[in-house]
Amino acid sequence: MSTDYKSTLFLPTTSFPMKAGLPNKEPAILERWEKIDLFRKLREQSKDRDQFVLHDGPPYANGHLHMGHAVNKVLKDVINRSQQMQGKNAHYVPGWDCHGLPIEWKIEEKYRKAGKDKDDVPVVEFRKECRDFAAEWIDIQREEFKRLGVTADWENPYITMSFDAEAQIVRELLKFAMNGGLYRGSKPVMWSPVEKTALAEAEVEYHDHVSTTIYVRFPVEQGADFMEGASIVIWTTTPWTMPGNRAISYGAEIDYVGVQVKAVAEGSLGKVGEKFFVAEALLEDLKSEAGITETDTFWTGKGSAFADVICRHPFAGQGYDFPVPLLDGDHVTVDAGTGFVHTAPGHGQEDFEVCKEHNIEIPQTVDEDGTFFKHVPMFAGEHVYKCNDHVADELQAAGALLKRGKIKHSYPHSWRSKAPLIFRNTSQWFVSMETNDLRKKALKAIDDTKWYPKSGHRRLYTMVESRPDWVLSRQRAWGVPITVFAHKETGEIIRDEEVNARIVDAMEAEGADAWFASDASRFLGDKYDPDDYEQIMDILDVWFDSGSTHAFTLENRPEMKWPADLYLEGTDQHRGWFHSSLLESCGTRGRAPYDGVLTHGFVMDGKGRKMSKSLGNTVLPEKIIKQSGADILRLWVVASDYTEDMRIGNEIIQGQVDSYRRLRNTLRFILGNLADWDDAEKVDVADMPELEQWVLHRLSVLDEQVRKNCNEYEFSRMFSAVQNFCTLELSAFYFDIRKDVLYCDGVNDIRRRAARTVLDQLFHCLTSWLAPVLVFTAEETWQARFPDEDYSVHMNQFPDIPASWRNEDLDRKWSQVRSFRRVVTGALEIERREKRIGSSLQAAPAVFVNEDYYSLLEALPLDDICITSGLTLVRDAAPENAFTLEDVDGVAVVPAIAQGEKCQRCWKVLDEVGKQEGHDDLCGRCADVVSSLSS
Repeated sequence: MSTDYKSTLFLPTTSFPMKAGLPNKEPAILERWEKIDLFRKLREQSKDRDQFVLHDGPPYANGHLHMGHAVNKVLKDVINRSQQMQGKNAHYVPGWDCHGLPIEWKIEEKYRKAGKDKDDVPVVEFRKECRDFAAEWIDIQREEFKRLGVTADWENPYITMSFDAEAQIVRELLKFAMNGGLYRGSKPVMWSPVEKTALAEAEVEYHDHVSTTIYVRFPVEQGADFMEGASIVIWTTTPWTMPGNRAISYGAEIDYVGVQVKAVAEGSLGKVGEKFFVAEALLEDLKSEAGITETDTFWTGKGSAFADVICRHPFAGQGYDFPVPLLDGDHVTVDAGTGFVHTAPGHGQEDFEVCKEHNIEIPQTVDEDGTFFKHVPMFAGEHVYKCNDHVADELQAAGALLKRGKIKHSYPHSWRSKAPLIFRNTSQWFVSMETNDLRKKALKAIDDTKWYPKSGHRRLYTMVESRPDWVLSRQRAWGVPITVFAHKETGEIIRDEEVNARIVDAMEAEGADAWFASDASRFLGDKYDPDDYEQIMDILDVWFDSGSTHAFTLENRPEMKWPADLYLEGTDQHRGWFHSSLLESCGTRGRAPYDGVLTHGFVMDGKGRKMSKSLGNTVLPEKIIKQSGADILRLWVVASDYTEDMRIGNEIIQGQVDSYRRLRNTLRFILGNLADWDDAEKVDVADMPELEQWVLHRLSVLDEQVRKNCNEYEFSRMFSAVQNFCTLELSAFYFDIRKDVLYCDGVNDIRRRAARTVLDQLFHCLTSWLAPVLVFTAEETWQARFPDEDYSVHMNQFPDIPASWRNEDLDRKWSQVRSFRRVVTGALEIERREKRIGSSLQAAPAVFVNEDYYSLLEALPLDDICITSGLTLVRDAAPENAFTLEDVDGVAVVPAIAQGEKCQRCWKVLDEVGKQEGHDDLCGRCADVVSSLSS
């Protein structure tokens, strides 16, 4: 009867379970961190270190977290933790954006259900309900962010509706007022008739929209002789803007033609004999669209010929009896239409600019709700969304319509109401891009900023280079007011530091409500008569709020610094937070509030589609956390290339679960084989076998890569490198080879001690490198080995790796050793498949190698490396039937069965088994170990 030697083996022992159970385990870890106040411990520990500041772009306090929130906050957390563990003080202050339209809408929805009218509610009361709504969602989102494992100063966030924040936002606004950058002007702005307010570009999204198109004749009233009796034809996708037409634009260098119609198709609105002008490049398109089959050309020439031409409005005689001049416009192209641009200065930026240049009055035609004012002839009271057909009908009745059609094109919509927008001429408050050289300063700041990825530079630069003045005013109630007074006669605003100080003091004491609740005299004092001034009641663009967060978070908190090292948000924030922060800071401080900007893509479903309720493909962070744990979600974030749009779905998450399981196996193996470790076991590197020295070299290389990737925010590369190291170099190679030594060698054997010394280093490196990503698993791993209720793995630093570990020559040698091993294991795999052997330990192959391999390998324990009971290295030509691999030259394997008996403890098949006194079923090594244990 054979002896059971299991008790004599040094098998892995650990309380670290194979099954993670993260959904149940993570909340307990969070509770412990709260109990020991881990965030404060980290602050105390790192108070004298260099600061690293990632300034939080504020999420909106409205609704539960979606996957975009999760990606954003996890990335920020990984960056902060990795900087903290590299010797920085990464104090992270989370923030919330609280003002603005979405919350107003929620309160208005509640009013509508209750049959209340918002306009009947005192503004301060309405604002209080908005404030309470935001506060409730801040508390909800805070807990959801915590559950992701995000460490932050959760008890002291910045909140844009706090009194100190509102006061600072007002200070920032008043800086623009004092330096002349703030002005009131009448311009066409993006307007939402549904929300009755101007919108910033960042509040706009583009969707496909079907518009009515019209080709319209404008009869020439005054021009050269060859123009007599002819018309200028324009094309537009917004028939509702025809009442606002005041001019036609042409391109001075564009080639135009004058044609006379000779024949038309049935149903065409074209008239045989009529004459009109059109860009030569667009004539055939126009003829095709309008059903004109034949024309004669009576004139060709450049657009400059239309200077000083005057047309008649198509609705002349019906209240539109004014001249319509032709104006040279740089914006005119021949991409579509007719080469003549219908110019309604109240409904387009370029239209506005060209008419302003020629002193043409800007008409007011459309009210805030999208209906025409009462003074607009023919269309008074009609809504712009609904009048296009009526306008076309009237044009046709007037003989001016040449063609009516439809087009599907990308069109601006409100991101909140999803309703199409219009350009509408309104009186608004602006920050000038030219006053104080704001545009130049902003462009220089973009050049001075580090961009991750670099394409962010070009994207923001292009936007700022061509953007119009910043529209600051919104005609809403929930926000920070534009705290200025304008003289009722001159329009000049008060620029007085004493008045400003009274305004700011009131904001700090009572919040922005003070502006709405107080008489003007409270702020104006005795120097100004309130009757002479208009107190502005518009509120600020919420992007000005968030663009000012650097002022009350980075500058006003001693634990922070200005400028921030990094801003990090989604790629849409080039036109949002990155943009508004840049303009606000450059306008008040002359530079950007950040040294670096990182952007990440959007989250798509597993098929690359945008998530939507209608498609039923929405993946919520909460669901993944409940099913698999937050660490799995964090692993997915880091494993993804965040510089592009990221995909997520059940199969993708399962892939991350599998990756996590392999990592957990690696950690468990290390923990199990370090049971009862004592530092006295440590072996000097010089005394270690080559294999251990090679692993330490690989740690040195990986440490350099981990630090580089962390500092360049390339986390997918970092994680891939760590994961491949654990899977390919440790589990599949080093651990596989060293199991025999760890389990079977004697406690004091140099090989076993060296292996355990390396495992100890691996433990410290891997728990540290993985801690910023797998925050819960790293903590569990650390506590499994070093249980301490008052300590955390997150208080560690990335280990300092001695330079002496680096050994490139050894690495090249062991790269060849691994290739050699691949050939051997490939040959033995066939033997196993053919059932000639059960395990590799039943084999003792002969391996034929060339001279280079022989001199490289002859001194190495190749049987241990290949996990065989024997291996003969032959410096000779290989037999024809020897096993080879195409990508490994100079190595050929002839399998053979190991001769001897099987050791009942290590399972090697050796001649020496049966020859050990007192242990006839053991090999010499195992007999010695068992004897030492029994003694």
